[in-house]
Amino acid sequence: MERRVAITGIGVMAPGGTGTKNFWNMLSEGRTATRGITFFDPSPYRSRIAAEIDFEPEAHGLTPQEIRRMDRAAQLAVVAAREAVADSGIEPGELDPVRTGVTVGSAVGASMSLEEEYRVASDDGRLELTSHEYAARHLYRHFVPSSFAAEVAWAVGAEGPATVISTGCTSGLDSVGHAAELIREGSADIMIAGGTDAPISPITVACFDAIKATSPRNDDPGHASRPFDGTRNGFVLAEGCAVFVLEDLERARRRDATVHAEVAGFASRCNAYHMTGLRADGKELSEAIRAALDEARIDGTDIDYINAHGSGTKQNDRHETAAFKASLGDHAYRTPVSSIKSMVGHSLGGIGALEIAACALSIRDDVVPPTANLSTPDPECDLDYVPNTAREWRTDAVLSVGSGFGGFQSAMVLTGPERSAA
Repeated sequence: MERRVAITGIGVMAPGGTGTKNFWNMLSEGRTATRGITFFDPSPYRSRIAAEIDFEPEAHGLTPQEIRRMDRAAQLAVVAAREAVADSGIEPGELDPVRTGVTVGSAVGASMSLEEEYRVASDDGRLELTSHEYAARHLYRHFVPSSFAAEVAWAVGAEGPATVISTGCTSGLDSVGHAAELIREGSADIMIAGGTDAPISPITVACFDAIKATSPRNDDPGHASRPFDGTRNGFVLAEGCAVFVLEDLERARRRDATVHAEVAGFASRCNAYHMTGLRADGKELSEAIRAALDEARIDGTDIDYINAHGSGTKQNDRHETAAFKASLGDHAYRTPVSSIKSMVGHSLGGIGALEIAACALSIRDDVVPPTANLSTPDPECDLDYVPNTAREWRTDAVLSVGSGFGGFQSAMVLTGPERSAA
């Protein structure tokens, strides 16, 4: 019989408050964490806003050596992984190292460290030829994103499969989906899985400026991220990370663990269409949703809440609205839909994992987080997007979706522990 996969631990590092509790309090209160960029002087750029984490690595137990060798995104992942393992109730000595694996999703890798090292080696870009003598000795680790998985594995003592998934903005979602499949097929009993990115650097801001994907609403950063709103004009860049302990459901029951949710179904598709463009009909995303529902063995009418990708770009919000209608039919009009990017911004490869965390917490509390800053209806986005205020709502089965540059479309179905007990 195919194994079932439980989420028994959650760790979060997000804008607006580190730790899972602070993250969920912010979402359920509808507060936003977007603000003017403080990491560098943003004045030369079109979009000068972001959702930054107030993160002091020393305060979270990282040693000077760890801080020196790890990019900020890796630091976030290690801290979140430690919280997730503690939340799971698994003692370090209880882990079978070779049956415990790691998957980490990241879209842009160690971009902050790479930019800083280039700045030093090139004398702020003045030198056409750079010298390795000026670079930090850990530069190679920044070039190789697999170092993220290695750092998390070392932190938790995992010696099983260790992988970095990099599929653009679906990386965090795909990482957890891949981990669940490894457990289902018997390659691991426990997986430490999630997504992380810390991309708030000049090069990343400049790249999104060039394609006008980010919002230029610099005079009102707290209201700049407006998914599904008729006045939306792009997403707000962010950093963020969420990591989970996934384990075989029967194993979790035997040790009387708290099951936050079950990863009941997952699927991914590619539109093979355009690097950044999306088809208006949402065909590939709707197919991913149907496949995830099939794997979960539930019908679209069983979905109680949809956690949308909801980036706040014109094309994305139309695209996934169409996908929800195509996959869920009339039930889409009766299902609450919301985007937490309205509050925590878009952390690229990290956001899909943060959205899974929001879904698991929504299942736990029967609360749907709102879409903040939604005040102007868009006729093309005509579903129930839970504007501005969280809603008490029975959430036994939740759908979370992601869409990434390159044409990636992913969907995951999470169900509550009551269903898991069946």
